[in-house]
Amino acid sequence: MADSNRIRLRGQLVENYDGLIRKLTRRLGSSDFAHDALHETFLRLDRVTDAVPVRSPTDYIFRTAINIAKDRQKAQNYRVSSLEIDALLDVCDDEPDPARIVEARSEIEAFKRALAELPPRPREVLRSISIEGQSAREVAARLQVSIRTVESDLKLALGHCADSLDHTLQRRLGGPRPRS
Repeated sequence: MADSNRIRLRGQLVENYDGLIRKLTRRLGSSDFAHDALHETFLRLDRVTDAVPVRSPTDYIFRTAINIAKDRQKAQNYRVSSLEIDALLDVCDDEPDPARIVEARSEIEAFKRALAELPPRPREVLRSISIEGQSAREVAARLQVSIRTVESDLKLALGHCADSLDHTLQRRLGGPRPRS
């Protein structure tokens, strides 16, 4: 009589199997999920002891199956799908690779050499406008030359640097800048 709960519960599960499946299917929304939960319930009935008698075996089985189904859904929600894994593996690495770093350093050195080859005023014009962000008017006033001279020096400096680095100089559309 030590296994009376276990025997009663298994007997009840066998007798009411179809009814339990229908009830679980309605509750869980999937007959496959209901079958899996009820089969897992059958396996868990081995753990039932006689310490406390089970008053309503059908309700006990149903509640156990529902709890198993909830636990499985929670576990499934925590799992990462293969599509999610693929998406995570396809994340771009923003860091440049070693070859790109070497290439960039080499290009910087070539740019420094091109700057050193420039006459002092075009080099100063390029540095002031491109790096410091000064306007042509400000540079012209500081160097005490005309705006046209600053524009000419900038064009010379940009052309020389582009040629030295084997880059194509991008021409602006719309003609010369308006003088202000």
